[in-house]
Amino acid sequence: MSVTITLQRKARGAVQILRPELPLAAGMCVVLGELLALGALPPLDALVLGFLCGFLLSASALVTNDYFDLEVDRINAPQRPLPAGLLTPQEAMGLGLFIALLGLAAAAAFGWLALVLSFIVWLLGFLYNWKLKALGLWGNLIVSASVGFTFILGGIVVGQPWNVMVWTFALIAFVFDLAEEIAGDAMDVAGDQERGSQSIAIKKGKQTAVRLSAVLFGLVVVLTFVPLLWGGLGLTYLIPILLMDGLIVYFVLKLLRSQTPAAGRRAMRGLYLSASLGLLAFLIGSFLK
Repeated sequence: MSVTITLQRKARGAVQILRPELPLAAGMCVVLGELLALGALPPLDALVLGFLCGFLLSASALVTNDYFDLEVDRINAPQRPLPAGLLTPQEAMGLGLFIALLGLAAAAAFGWLALVLSFIVWLLGFLYNWKLKALGLWGNLIVSASVGFTFILGGIVVGQPWNVMVWTFALIAFVFDLAEEIAGDAMDVAGDQERGSQSIAIKKGKQTAVRLSAVLFGLVVVLTFVPLLWGGLGLTYLIPILLMDGLIVYFVLKLLRSQTPAAGRRAMRGLYLSASLGLLAFLIGSFLK
C-alpha cells in the first residue's frame, strides 16, 4: 500500500472517529451559553476560543470512547475506524490526548475556573470511557452532566457562571442527553452484555429503556418553554424551538416503533440532528437580531 493511500486511510479514519457533528454541537452550546448570559454578541475571542474548547473536549471524549470500546464495537459497530483498521488504538489514543490538551489550553484563556472545570469534565469523560460506562444509569448521568456543562462554560467564559438562563438551557441539554444515552444503551444491548454493563436496558429490558427515554424527551419539549418565562427571547427563540420540538416528537415516535437496533439508531440520529438544527437556528436568529 502506497504512502499516499495510507495517509488517506488515516485521514478518513480520523474524521470518522471525531464524528464532527457531535463536537460541533458542543461548541455551539458553549457559544449559545455566552449569548444567553450576555443577551448580546460575545467578544470575538470569547466566541472563537469558547467554541474551540467545547469542540475539542467533546472530540477528545469521542476518540477515547472508541479506544476503550474497541472490543464492543467489533460486535455493535464493526464499521467504526478502529475495528475497521483505519486507525490503530495507539494512534487513536494519541489523537484523543492531543486534542484534549488543545481544548484545555483554550479553556485556560478564560481563567482558573474555566480550566479546572474543563479538566474535571474531561477527566470524568475519560474515566467514564475507561471504567464507569458499565455503571448503567450512573454512567449516563456523568455523560449528561458533561453535556449540560457546555452551557455553563459559556457563562463562565463571559464572566456570568450563575446566569439563570444559562442554567435553564444546561438543564434542557442534560435531560436531552440523558434520554439519548438511555436509548443508546437499548440499541447496544448485545455489545454491552460483553462488558457486564448494568444499563437500564439490560436490567429492565429494552422496551422499558426506550419508553423511559421517550418520557425524558417529552420532558425536554416541556422544558423548552421555560426560558420564555425569563423574557427577552421572542420569535427568534420560539420559531426554531417549535420546529425542534415537532421534530423531536416525530423521531421519538419512530424510536418507539423501531424493531431493530439499526432503525433505533436512525431515529436517535434524527433526534440529535433535530436538537442541533434547533440550536443552530436560534444561534443564527440571535446573531441576526
